[in-house]
Amino acid sequence: MAIKLSANYSKKLGLPQYSSHSFSASIETELSDITQAETEIARLYGLLQHSVDQEIQHPGFVPEGNGSNGSNGNHAPQNGRTYSTNGNGHRAPAKPAADRWNCTEGQRGFILRIINENQLPKHEVEDLAQQLFGTGVKELNKMQASQLIEDLLVKVGKPAPRQTRWQQRPTAQAA
Repeated sequence: MAIKLSANYSKKLGLPQYSSHSFSASIETELSDITQAETEIARLYGLLQHSVDQEIQHPGFVPEGNGSNGSNGNHAPQNGRTYSTNGNGHRAPAKPAADRWNCTEGQRGFILRIINENQLPKHEVEDLAQQLFGTGVKELNKMQASQLIEDLLVKVGKPAPRQTRWQQRPTAQAA
């Protein structure tokens, strides 16, 4: 009896201007002996990973902007303001690149409030983000930003409440 083994390896990389590209490779083989599976899986994984990593280094066309018409997504100033379009074609004031954060606006505001109210040196917060996630504060995703917020609150002596939807809230006991 032949054993069919399928392996797939995929990688996605972010590129400038909110673009990305991905590459995936799959391979299928048959084994005559189940004891070969572990060795064959390791071999296939290594082969696929090497192949994908080699090919993904060549991104091909990289757009200069977000617009589908070849523009950079920014439009001429109107009333002194520059606007950009999101993926739905809606206009929104363009933010300077230095002001863009990957986390939510609420998380951004909370992080900045913790820093300001507790007079934390920004370089220390940046160093903490680098130690925890290997990236800067502005590049943190939502989950990473949440963890940073919790760590900052602990650092300043204000532990965040750890209530999840699965934990039961304490109920008031009748006297």
